[in-house]
Amino acid sequence: MKNPIIFQNIPCTLVTGFLGAGKTTVINQLLATKPNDERWALLINEFGRIGIDGALLTSSQANELEQENIAIREVSGGCICCTSQLPLQIAISRLLSDHHPQRLLIEPTGLAHPRELILQLSAPHWQTALKMNAVITVLSGEQWQQIKYRDHDGYQAHVRDADVLIINRYVQLDTSEKQVLVEWITKLNSQVKIIWSVSGLTASEATDSSEVHSSDVHSSDSLVADAYSKTLNDQMNQPSSIISNQRKVNIAHPKKSMIGLQSQANSLSTVPSSSASTDETEAQANPQTSADSDLPYRYHEEQQDFQLAGWRLPAHYILNADDLQNWLLALPNWQRIKGVVHTSDGWMQINFNPGSLTTRTIDPQTDSRLEIILQLGNTVDTNAVDKATEKSEAENDAKASSVLIDWEECDRELMALVI
Repeated sequence: MKNPIIFQNIPCTLVTGFLGAGKTTVINQLLATKPNDERWALLINEFGRIGIDGALLTSSQANELEQENIAIREVSGGCICCTSQLPLQIAISRLLSDHHPQRLLIEPTGLAHPRELILQLSAPHWQTALKMNAVITVLSGEQWQQIKYRDHDGYQAHVRDADVLIINRYVQLDTSEKQVLVEWITKLNSQVKIIWSVSGLTASEATDSSEVHSSDVHSSDSLVADAYSKTLNDQMNQPSSIISNQRKVNIAHPKKSMIGLQSQANSLSTVPSSSASTDETEAQANPQTSADSDLPYRYHEEQQDFQLAGWRLPAHYILNADDLQNWLLALPNWQRIKGVVHTSDGWMQINFNPGSLTTRTIDPQTDSRLEIILQLGNTVDTNAVDKATEKSEAENDAKASSVLIDWEECDRELMALVI
């Protein structure tokens, strides 16, 4: 019988951010800094029950990632901060034992509350296995401009629990707006390190608004990009004060910490019962086995003040591409739409958020997959009416939206798009 492998001090970086903030871009930038001779692993938590990102990994892409010494694993079926700790523990343990990475990156869903995830990763059983480095949080300047985001507690939570804040998509902000943004951040987290992304900017734009500077803005775009990349890479080696402080709390008040985690788990209906089988828990950590094998398949559920829905359809179902896009964009209060779908224009990857609509052709898949997030209710301008009235109206709007969404009708409308 083989003795279990003991892992110690594996550098681990948590990359958080609200829905549509641009976490994937930053993750890719971090992966680009990987030395050729190192093995890295990436744990992705998708917001729904259906694994879409994993479905995009064709054999050639998987081989390419393997050649680059990058292992990827998904956890679906709810955010890993809110459900039982078992899916997270299993996914991390499998990544460490199967791939022996020298560094681990964790990307939770944008619905995740970072404080709960930090509580989990501060638990005693991870303190020797993982060396938790700076919590990197991504913030979109476009989102911050909208009241419904910056006044949302879940949006603010990502800022409060960040060691490093990467600000992107801020080109439209003028100097005074950038200053107001910094002041807003500082009120929530005075200790956070702010880095202005230079991705997609010219050297002159980067040096005007970033910590990275160049003496010749007309000829040093690549130098600025390299400096920004180095700055990102450096953050992966900085210790996390957020997690360090939480671990000190856990040591000083171990019972209180465990009660907090237990009450968090017990408060959600998606937590497996104590008698749940290993197979059921493994299914949550492996999206390929977590959805029904009988197609077509659809689910819908509520998380916080969002509604989630997803579909898996047989590969031979071909949907009209234009009608599908129009139908998706007409959904009420949508916040995120992801999919891999067989359409009249071929197999397409769909990635929509309110600030970006992206589609691209992909290789044929084993089935079509589509997931959406709808926000319940409409946010009212906090400068226009009394706070108490706003809260009451927002609650009424949320209840009304929940009632008005007829998922059976959505099923019929989607099936009507099949050619």
